[in-house]
Amino acid sequence: MNAPSDQPLWRPDAKRIADANVTAFIAEVNRRWGLELDDFDALYEWSVDSPECFWQSVWAFGGVIGEPGATVLENADRMPGARWFPQARLNFARNLLRSRDETDAIVFWGEDKVQNRLTHADLYRQVAHFAAALKEVGVAKGDRVAAFMPNMPETIIAMLATTAIGAVFTSASPDFGVQGVVDRFGQTEPKVLVTVDGYYYNGKTVDCIAKIAEVVDKLPSLKRVVMVPYVHAEHDLSGVRHARMLADFVAPFHFESEVPFEELPFDHPLFIMYSSGTTGVPKCIVHGAGGTLLQHLKEHKLHTDVKPGDRLFYFTTCGWMMWNWLASGLAAGATLLLYDGSPFAAAGDILFDYADAEGMTHFGTSAKFIDHLAKIGRRPRDTHSLATVRAIMSTGSPLVPEGFAYVYDAIKADVCLSSISGGTDILSCFVLGSPVLPVWSGEIQCRGLGMAVDVFDDEGKPVREEKGELVCTRPFPSMPIGFWGDPDGSKYHAAYFERFENIWCHGDFCEITAHGGLIIHGRSDATLNPGGVRIGTAEIYRQVEKLHEVVESLVIGQDWDKDVRVVLFVRLRDGVVLDEELVARIKKTIRDNTTPRHVPAKILQVADIPRTKSGKIVELAVRNLVHGRAVRNVEALANPEALEQFRDRDELSS
Repeated sequence: MNAPSDQPLWRPDAKRIADANVTAFIAEVNRRWGLELDDFDALYEWSVDSPECFWQSVWAFGGVIGEPGATVLENADRMPGARWFPQARLNFARNLLRSRDETDAIVFWGEDKVQNRLTHADLYRQVAHFAAALKEVGVAKGDRVAAFMPNMPETIIAMLATTAIGAVFTSASPDFGVQGVVDRFGQTEPKVLVTVDGYYYNGKTVDCIAKIAEVVDKLPSLKRVVMVPYVHAEHDLSGVRHARMLADFVAPFHFESEVPFEELPFDHPLFIMYSSGTTGVPKCIVHGAGGTLLQHLKEHKLHTDVKPGDRLFYFTTCGWMMWNWLASGLAAGATLLLYDGSPFAAAGDILFDYADAEGMTHFGTSAKFIDHLAKIGRRPRDTHSLATVRAIMSTGSPLVPEGFAYVYDAIKADVCLSSISGGTDILSCFVLGSPVLPVWSGEIQCRGLGMAVDVFDDEGKPVREEKGELVCTRPFPSMPIGFWGDPDGSKYHAAYFERFENIWCHGDFCEITAHGGLIIHGRSDATLNPGGVRIGTAEIYRQVEKLHEVVESLVIGQDWDKDVRVVLFVRLRDGVVLDEELVARIKKTIRDNTTPRHVPAKILQVADIPRTKSGKIVELAVRNLVHGRAVRNVEALANPEALEQFRDRDELSS
């Protein structure tokens, strides 16, 4: 294995530390609770040892609008079963609509075709109109409103209007196929569907109206379909049941000037999120308003250092939890920079053009995007200023050390690079960044404050600098309320609490490093097990994708001869063929930098790698296909046609 460097890639200077929100927070909790915490590590330990004091302090520091009540935590020893702020009353949307001034609330770029912006006053006014229209069609507390939408201002407006009146918001991106949408919204039975006439991607215009008509016909719960104009000047909605154009839907309510906020319990349902659905119909995960708000305020203000007036960007679709995370940035006083389309538009420069044009302070992306830029030799620091960017965030898959090195060499040297990891399950992060900690190559900077994150071995004992299961040993506010359609909680319990009793087991294979950071080695359910030795898939990807010829790869364990053998699939650059010399080089690179057990028994070339709508490769789906098992719900994939390259491969029969 490569020896780790004894120096971090980046270290915050004294001014950055002094100016950080978390530094002010430490001073605040020291005063409030009579403590002498002197650094982030001490704050972390206190936050998990004294969760009631910590989360009260987050409520106060985040300026939550609402009444917290006298009790912070009930049933603290039960997971699931703990209840946070059981007497609290608040409204999620009110906390995001704090300002009504003329500064930017939202800026939107739709590839290089559309640009617009909304002030805080504009946003508040449009939410007031939309909320009144929802109430007029009979949407009430607990009803569902679904958005089949791009990442654009109207989606934020619909979400805020829905949550303002106590209804529940759920969303998917318009690149989903009909069955993928019905598999999600069919379970949650929305009363209103907000959708769009089409979208732009990679210079093309994609029309959605025919697909929407088919979706609507399969959702009998709908009372109204609200069509948002985006790509067409004229619209024929005659084939879409219950459809009205957005302007017609809100027109009767232009006199409304106030948003009708409902004050609701802490655990009132806010969002329904969906698992990826690559192994069956997606699970419907219900998240509460208070837990989502508190957790996102903590992550934005204390981990990401978002300050009022900052300009927050994350490349995401409305089918990924990072969209919900991004939207909550309004509560921290950020301007949201929304983007819809290909991240490689404008010859690959579009996101960096956006950063310079709009003074972006926080640039959020995926590890795959960073890896692709490195593969094609792009050097944004040579073509763009990026002067305002203080933080770069990466998620979706582990960011390998070479990705860290690339960011500091080719994008920006003085930036806090935070790899983050969590998921739809908790609508937030277990492990993420800190503006006051150094960045070590290949490591996520820290565990989330207030999150009792640990790594367990197979016997359920904590380990350090060894690989094991990512767990959380104590309750936290953004645990799901439960799963939709799971009245006795059995599916919820089975998903996270069967492995270790009363312990959240997240399903990531990881380790806590000597620096107190974390390395994610892949999903536990995709972990390879040749000869009984557990190997994280990320360990192999890191080595394979160093090679110039390899664009990306996917690795599985194939059951073979009463054991498991490692099978690697590679997508190569155009014109490159997987010959014996390249196979030998791939194997040597893996062997020299890992162990002989990591070396694949088979290496096969494919033209594409299947992935979910949020860009995650689907190792389990490929593993099922290789073993002759059905792959259910291919609608969850962005490119389901790619699966055919893995079916019935002769090379895997010997």
